[in-house]
Amino acid sequence: QLQLVESGGGLVQPGGSLRLSCAASKDMPDYYRDGTIGWFRQAPGKEREGVACISRLAGVGGKANYKDSVEGRFIIFRDDAENRAYLQMDNLEPEDTAVYFCAAAEFSYYTCPIAEGIMSVWGKGTLVTVSS
Repeated sequence: QLQLVESGGGLVQPGGSLRLSCAASKDMPDYYRDGTIGWFRQAPGKEREGVACISRLAGVGGKANYKDSVEGRFIIFRDDAENRAYLQMDNLEPEDTAVYFCAAAEFSYYTCPIAEGIMSVWGKGTLVTVSS
């Protein structure tokens, strides 16, 4: 069974950086490896929201898609050889404080939608706290 495990969360000061990692189990089916990875977050007292996604789109490469408020500060990328995906977060703001989840979809897109509805496997999350 495909499992996703996030790591890399922690406490960081405003303006700082963190890199989140999403590790997929070694028995990941091929259709997931060629599919879409997304990062989502849930702040205290708020609903979960999409942050970024990227599809592998074999032979072409998918275009990353970002929530407006993180565009230019966050970068999503994948290392398919290692079955890992990452979210590089720079210039963090207190509003970025949340539990961050990675998720996987078996479908692939040129520009993926950052939508919970396409994701079928979820990690348990890692907490990111941005505070001075």
